[in-house]
Amino acid sequence: MREEEKKRTSQNSNWQRLMKKRWVFPAIYLGCAAIILTAVLVSQSGNESKGNPGNTEGQGPTTSYGDQDSMEVNSPVENFVMPVTDVNSSVIQRPFWDANASKEDQEAAFIEYNGIYQPNTGIDIAMKDGETFEVVASLSGTVTHVENDPLLGNVVEIEHLDGVKTIYQSLTDVKVKVNDFVEQGETIAKAHTNQLNKDAVHVHFEIRKDNVAVNPSSFFNKPVTSLLEEEGQASEEGSEPAGEQEGTPAEGEDKPEDGEDKDGEEGSSDEEESVSYLT
Repeated sequence: MREEEKKRTSQNSNWQRLMKKRWVFPAIYLGCAAIILTAVLVSQSGNESKGNPGNTEGQGPTTSYGDQDSMEVNSPVENFVMPVTDVNSSVIQRPFWDANASKEDQEAAFIEYNGIYQPNTGIDIAMKDGETFEVVASLSGTVTHVENDPLLGNVVEIEHLDGVKTIYQSLTDVKVKVNDFVEQGETIAKAHTNQLNKDAVHVHFEIRKDNVAVNPSSFFNKPVTSLLEEEGQASEEGSEPAGEQEGTPAEGEDKPEDGEDKDGEEGSSDEEESVSYLT
């Protein structure tokens, strides 16, 4: 018993001597601080791993707003492409009607149906061998309209950025539906005939900006931004001073009297031959 008491007394004495050392308390403090700091770093590392699962090597910077999915900031801008898989075997059967084209080209771009003529607001694409072919998306986008029209055939509309959309008519075996997202070059249907062109298997293809048709042949292999830039330039060039707009007399010019024709020829408009178009 006495030996055990001596051992306990000796251990207590050694502990008391140790605690009297000046470096003991600073050492204990630094050790605790190191343990706490290590725990914080390990916790933060675990949270970052949960927030960024998977391998993100090679991805560009992304941004997100609210609950929206993150999107790549520097995503590439696509070029318009022909809506066919084999461009070299294709031919434009009927061109776009252009007000600045020659009379011969304009005549070739008219669509006739039951004695009614209408300018072609797109282009009709066929294969040189006359066979059917796959119709693909000219640009990536969201399908906003699918319809089986008795005159135009099956119609698919795809919405792109800033009011740009592409329209595909005279289709069969449609593979998409409304709200589908399609990638550029993805098959959406096959070419067929419609009531406006029963003689050839083709696809009628249109590009529109804010529902205004433009010539698709002018934008193939060009970025979609070229259409937006051209529209902006046309808007600037088309703006006229207030005194020079059509129907507004210039300064010093007399206004026509009530009932008097603007050109001094009454009833001339009644004698002009009217032209009918499809509605």
